[in-house]
Amino acid sequence: MADDLVEKQRQEREEEEEVVEEEDEEVEGETRSFKDLGICEQLLEACEHLGWQIPTRIQVEAIPHALEGKDLIGLAQTGSGKTGAFALPILQALLEASQKSVQAFFACVLSPTRELAIQIAEQFEALGSGIGVRCAVLVGGVDMVQQAINLGKRPHVVVATPGRLVDHLSNTKGFSLRTLKYLVLDEADRLLNEDFEKSLDEILKVIPRERRTYLFSATMTKKVRKLQRACLRNPVKIEAASKYSTVDTLKQQYCFLPAKFKDCYLVYILTEMSGSTSMVFTRTCDATLFLSLVLRNLGLRAIPINGHMSQSKRLGALNKFKAGECSILICTDVASRGLDIPSVDMVINYDIPTNSKVRPAPLYVLFKSNLACHGAL
Repeated sequence: MADDLVEKQRQEREEEEEVVEEEDEEVEGETRSFKDLGICEQLLEACEHLGWQIPTRIQVEAIPHALEGKDLIGLAQTGSGKTGAFALPILQALLEASQKSVQAFFACVLSPTRELAIQIAEQFEALGSGIGVRCAVLVGGVDMVQQAINLGKRPHVVVATPGRLVDHLSNTKGFSLRTLKYLVLDEADRLLNEDFEKSLDEILKVIPRERRTYLFSATMTKKVRKLQRACLRNPVKIEAASKYSTVDTLKQQYCFLPAKFKDCYLVYILTEMSGSTSMVFTRTCDATLFLSLVLRNLGLRAIPINGHMSQSKRLGALNKFKAGECSILICTDVASRGLDIPSVDMVINYDIPTNSKVRPAPLYVLFKSNLACHGAL
């Protein structure tokens, strides 16, 4: 059974490439260019430098409304280009406003995870490199003093997790968001869980009512609807994804086997796919450490990432995986939503997800390459 699974995945790679090429051609015929959407010349150059040639569906539908100054609700799966959908309009508005006066703390983006916050800030800096955009990242696990120093430089964009932003609003002298013009709630369905709800309420109380608000989410939950009514004004709703959608190139499979053979089967399939990059999701932090140790002792290049690790170690593990120094990332749900990882061939659920909304498969990881295998052990 295992041999059949691996062989089948290898045969499907070439078929997937053909399908993706056909789909890309169809999309190109339907969508417009970034210039047609109203993006200015400076940002067009940045898009070209990043290799963004054709806007995605969420970008096509969101950017024109955002440039008109409307609030947005965007429902889109991870990997759909939603960061660009809110970053480009904000940067264009910043460029126009900066011609009149200095615009510190112009926009704030809230993210549920540290890694996603850092990734969003990198995207803003890449897109705004030609216009001198300054970003500050406020996340836990990093020295608050250094973050306060960065805030003292009066950045244009603040990207933060809710808890750490509240800490700075309460304790960092001279820091406020009174001049805020744009608020973005990214992965809003996760921002509204019990861990962040209180912090989010505190943030909404101290920021200006006269602002533009963009809310992006993979799912439209009751809490997201409630937040929409509370902090958005006549928003334009854009749906670029179904409630629990997956990327089109994803191939999903599952395998029933005795629990005592699960580790052996995992080692077998990772060995057979040793030339590929893989992510293995587990339920607990201890499991990430155990599996990475087992796999490394068997000669496989595995590295763990979980919520118990320090921020520097988590980023180090993620960067090693992105750079190809390690081909297997053993992770908990800390890596299940929103991360932009250039090339992943196989994703395995070592444990059945406890929350299918957070990690249906897990499907909320961005894959730019065709996927070879995705299933649950």
